[in-house]
Amino acid sequence: MTAVRTLIVDDSVTVRHLLTAVLSRDPDIEVVGCAPEPAVARKMIKELNPDVVTLDIEMPNMNGLDFLERIMRLRPMPVVMISTLTARGAAITIEALELGAVDFFPKPTENVTAILNEKASELAEKVKAAARANLRPRQTRSAPEAVADNANYMPADKVVAIGASTGGVEALITVLSSFPQNCCPTVITQHMPAGFTRSFAARLDRLCRPQIAEATDDAPLEPGRIYVAPGTESHLSVVRRGKTMRCRLVRSDAVNGHRPSVDIMFKSVAAAAGSASVGALLTGMGKDGAAGLKAMRDAGAFTFGQDEASSIVYGMPRAAFELGAVNKQLPLDDIGPELVRHCRAHN
Repeated sequence: MTAVRTLIVDDSVTVRHLLTAVLSRDPDIEVVGCAPEPAVARKMIKELNPDVVTLDIEMPNMNGLDFLERIMRLRPMPVVMISTLTARGAAITIEALELGAVDFFPKPTENVTAILNEKASELAEKVKAAARANLRPRQTRSAPEAVADNANYMPADKVVAIGASTGGVEALITVLSSFPQNCCPTVITQHMPAGFTRSFAARLDRLCRPQIAEATDDAPLEPGRIYVAPGTESHLSVVRRGKTMRCRLVRSDAVNGHRPSVDIMFKSVAAAAGSASVGALLTGMGKDGAAGLKAMRDAGAFTFGQDEASSIVYGMPRAAFELGAVNKQLPLDDIGPELVRHCRAHN
């Protein structure tokens, strides 16, 4: 494997040096340059032709979002955002992922050196995965009020479970944009750290017709509501209590390197809802969700996997497909309408 040629764009001298040192430890990554702001970065991209750019959000002269939009419009390439662990940083990061950034790495505001060193391998893996990413042309989306709602849609008594990781922000927006206001109750696990899932849920809620929010412990699953696993020390699962199914947040160790884990959620849905459920596993690195989707299929659920051509990273969907967990593999744009169709009453 040729080393991933990486350009670091950050206005902090200290952070540039730290990121260079951290990434250079990995023999499969070569830091080819550092830029303090977008104007310099633009010239270096032309001269150095990097495989991946790491991009700070707040910089002088042009902010990271504006520069990212220009990159994706004029010269699409893999970008990993370096995001501050603040509410504002989280909201801007979600916008960056919508604009086409492949992934993000949360930059601490305190103990920066210690934490970056501790998470060196995580950042390196994100950069290497970004280099292999399948970039999709950015889509122009209609506002939710401009989309004709299906007033005649009657949801079946089912639960929908969706898992995603790298590339999942754009993928989930695409899928959920097809959902009617009165969709079946839906649970989502998107790999994302604490502080970012709340901004993500709020963004989904603004863009889509159902009500979307972070899941809370013991919340009843209701039609027209979508529950996003919070990026905390817990996993989101579903439990049945009498005739009602509820969200349960379980504090436990990471599974497949993730907390929240898609596998935990899928397996709980298989146990609680069985054949009265539908599952979908979208783009992402690794294998989280594959075994859980197989448990759902074995319990009688109908399951979907995103295909390779439309996945930013065809890792999780590939693992599920090879495990025999997928009833039907589809391009991203077809998954939302198919989920809606399978959840229609008297289908």
